[in-house]
Amino acid sequence: MGLSHRPLRIALIRHGESEANLDKTLFERMPDHAIPLTAHGHEQAAKAGKQLRELFANEQVRVYVSPYLRARQTLDSLGLDDLIGLAREEPRLREQDWANFQDTEDIERQRKLRDSFGHFYYRFTHGESGSDVYDRVSTFLETMHRDFEAPDSPKNVLLVSHGLTMRLFCMRWFHWSVNFFESLRNPENGETRVLLRQPDFRYKLDRPFEQWAPYVPTERERSAWL
Repeated sequence: MGLSHRPLRIALIRHGESEANLDKTLFERMPDHAIPLTAHGHEQAAKAGKQLRELFANEQVRVYVSPYLRARQTLDSLGLDDLIGLAREEPRLREQDWANFQDTEDIERQRKLRDSFGHFYYRFTHGESGSDVYDRVSTFLETMHRDFEAPDSPKNVLLVSHGLTMRLFCMRWFHWSVNFFESLRNPENGETRVLLRQPDFRYKLDRPFEQWAPYVPTERERSAWL
């Protein structure tokens, strides 16, 4: 594959505000994958869609979307249907599995354990660790790179996913350390990060993730953004 076939932009967006962002007890009675957006979440997506349309210069976009309802609703509310040549549901971009129907008190206890044990390594009792998500994101990257080889591959790619998944995608892409990952915050609902192709055909983030814990990124880690 010629490097010139690589997309100019790979945009990542976190789904808009969901009902469970307002009421965590919803996980007790509704499957995580079936939780919808709030009205505000749809508004966040519509606003982000206008910004993405400008970024994509009204050119075609290949989309990979988490199968979770809130991600699919976010994609619908972006208002980019006329630009989307292909939208592929991609289960490997789903949210980290925490449990089935969740016990709110137990999950809160495990959240505290995760903070002391490490977000990358801690595995929820009936779910996944961050490292599990990292592994499935890694296999998705192989698929995405093969898609780049298509002669009609668009110059814009969009991933509609979840906060942790976005951070782990960037960790895998830029080969960040676990310690750096542990220091990073999730993006806000409806927030984006964009990998921009440079003249040397490598990519840089349009802006870094915010940090919530003290860690000084290495020079190599800092080189991941503009």
